[in-house]
Amino acid sequence: TDLGPLLGLWLQSSIIGVTMWALGIVIFVLVYGRMLEIYLLTSLAPIPMATISHREVGQIGQNYLRSLFALGFQGFLIIICVGIYAVLVQSLAFTDDIIADIWGIMGYTVLLCFTLFKTGTLAKSVFNAH
Repeated sequence: TDLGPLLGLWLQSSIIGVTMWALGIVIFVLVYGRMLEIYLLTSLAPIPMATISHREVGQIGQNYLRSLFALGFQGFLIIICVGIYAVLVQSLAFTDDIIADIWGIMGYTVLLCFTLFKTGTLAKSVFNAH
């Protein structure tokens, strides 16, 4: 048998395996980091909410509420991104060239990581939070 194509296939699958492992860690850290951010923000709620009715420092409470709504919307955007990712991965037609399909899945996973990074910026811009 010819050893060249088998070594090429092994090299590609090794690169894809390591890359997907790293992307899995990035996605895990992003999603759990966002959840911890929500927990931390809600644990501090009494401080800014105490200022919301005051005329001079009421913007502190209003900015807090904007940030809280932006974080909630960010969780919603994360769910949408993961749902779109699941549909995209399912739509890949598995052909005889399985390695091309695996490269496509890896491309979609890189796209998922990129969109997960952008959910925070998008949610904050929608709610004008800073």
